[in-house]
Amino acid sequence: MVISLLCFCIVTLVSLIFFVKKIKHSRWNLPPSPPKFPIIGNLHQIGELPHRSLQCLAERYGPVLLLHFGFVPVVVVSSREAAEEVLRTHDLDCCSRPNLVGTRLLSRDFKDIGFTPYGEEWKERRKFAVRELFCLKKVQSFRHIREEECNYLVKKLSESSTDRSPVDLSKSLFWLTASILFRVVLGQNFHESKFIDKDCIEELVFEAETALASFTCSDFFPVAGIGWLVDWLSGQHHRLNDVFFKLDALFQNVIDDHLNPGRSKDHDDIIDSMLDVIDKQGENDSLKLSIDHIKGFLANIFLAGIDTGAITMIWAMTELAKNPRLMKKVQSEIRDRLGNNKERINEEDIDKVPYLKMVIKETFRLHPAAPLILPRETMAHIKVQGYDIPPKRRILVNVWAIGRDPKLWTNPEEFNPERFIDSQVDYRGQHYELLPFGSGRRICPGMPMGIATVELGLLNLLYFFDWKLPDGMTHNDIDTEEAGTLTIVKKVPLNLVPVRVQ
Repeated sequence: MVISLLCFCIVTLVSLIFFVKKIKHSRWNLPPSPPKFPIIGNLHQIGELPHRSLQCLAERYGPVLLLHFGFVPVVVVSSREAAEEVLRTHDLDCCSRPNLVGTRLLSRDFKDIGFTPYGEEWKERRKFAVRELFCLKKVQSFRHIREEECNYLVKKLSESSTDRSPVDLSKSLFWLTASILFRVVLGQNFHESKFIDKDCIEELVFEAETALASFTCSDFFPVAGIGWLVDWLSGQHHRLNDVFFKLDALFQNVIDDHLNPGRSKDHDDIIDSMLDVIDKQGENDSLKLSIDHIKGFLANIFLAGIDTGAITMIWAMTELAKNPRLMKKVQSEIRDRLGNNKERINEEDIDKVPYLKMVIKETFRLHPAAPLILPRETMAHIKVQGYDIPPKRRILVNVWAIGRDPKLWTNPEEFNPERFIDSQVDYRGQHYELLPFGSGRRICPGMPMGIATVELGLLNLLYFFDWKLPDGMTHNDIDTEEAGTLTIVKKVPLNLVPVRVQ
């Protein structure tokens, strides 16, 4: 009798709580939501290119919509106004990150910057990274590395130019960004290091991004271990662990090399800076770093820094190759302003070529390397465009869709750098119609380093070479089909023939 009465009270209490919550939620003005299937929610509506699928849903249901990925509610934002509310107005209340299986693993249990949820430890790490690793002064101190690696690229392309053979620019530009980052961050020569196989690095970046972006049931079906079992059976856990161990081996080898007293070096790289903090930190220091923190930082740089710059340069060269008039215009400006007899490009030359900077802006608009900036998670109840978004709700900002919004851009599908003539719109996070690096507290801290590489790389390509199509191709044969997961690349590699002009 007592047990029956106790069970009745518990059932009544649970039912009352559920009823009260339902009444409370019914008063919320939730974003519109497409019809969903039981259990899987709206997952069936997300195709191989999620940014395009989400744009189509936004066109039908509005720029702020609520989707369900399995059991997880996700708010997708696809307009400038809504993005500004998320990234500026409510930045502090929604600048955390969701706790995901893959990001937890690769960040060493959230000892990084990019994936760690918001909190005091994250703030201290972010301050350190901006101050010691990514500030403008530090970026400028590495200019000789960028110039040397761009000069090396020009030398290799010149060799192909002698016999007019096509080059795979997709691969060449990946190696350029990788070679710069490996020297700046790891103190390793990408072309000579005993720790690095160039082809393996490219494959590892692809594997890591694919594993992170692949469907992980544990993240969407966190019920009684069912999601974990499905991930184990499908091989997703194996893929994540395989990437983790490969990255760990690479990072540990490089760190061990830095700890070798006999190591020779030509500059203090990012690992040197972090090891120095570890050596000098005291018990009362607010910033606590360990070897795992170094590996977490390196994972961020490895995943976010190597291919994004290359992707931007590839898309820029693709669009210019498709538009000979624009190619001629930007090359004419560059050669008129820099002269015809330079043997080497310096970073001072970048400020002399404003049209090239417009080309880069237009590339960011039409082809952001990461079309969905990393997901945020709300820490408080907020309103976006009048809709209620409760705490612990994931938010995705579709910067690709915003960059193609016809309400913001005339002929948005057209590659037209001249739209930025006399325009104040910039990509540094203050103009919400152009957000390739995000905005607010979670803006990409490596933006200055990435921009410096893209500008100098493109300037070298366009100054020293004319670019011809392989035999049998016309400009109309160059496709812009996309592929990828976290980052979006040109599906078919870009092959062009370099013709050295001097």
